[in-house]
Amino acid sequence: MFKSKKGFTLIELMIVVAIIGILAAIAIPNFLKFQAKSKQSEAKTNLKGIYTAETGYFGENNAYSGFDDANWTPVGQARYHYTLTGAITGNTSLEKGAQLTGLTANWTGNGGATPALGASPSQTFTAGAVGNVDNDTATDCWEINDANVLLNTQNDV
Repeated sequence: MFKSKKGFTLIELMIVVAIIGILAAIAIPNFLKFQAKSKQSEAKTNLKGIYTAETGYFGENNAYSGFDDANWTPVGQARYHYTLTGAITGNTSLEKGAQLTGLTANWTGNGGATPALGASPSQTFTAGAVGNVDNDTATDCWEINDANVLLNTQNDV
């Protein structure tokens, strides 16, 4: 008595593996793009927080000031460096967040201005965020001003 053996042939298994490989090749780049876009939301959220803190400080003091005076600091482990000077050199009252080495910021991509506080007493401000969301040499740069205009001056996605 012979029993019928059931199972998959080697060819059938190789075809299934090839199909999975093709689907992965299509899906992974899209996944990485969506992952980078989600990292950008950190910059947008924190810049809106800077706007809120600076507006509150302006309401009490009739001038904009640094992050320490406005009582703002990024929450958690920041991927971006936030600046009111355009520089990305360290953590001071005018710079907070991730330390970036070997990267430069491009603040003029969409007609934006270099982040800065206006003349003293400051009646204007532009805050910037620069980071690297996909570990290449390009940076992702965002800015917001005292009119609550949010710009992506250099897109790294």
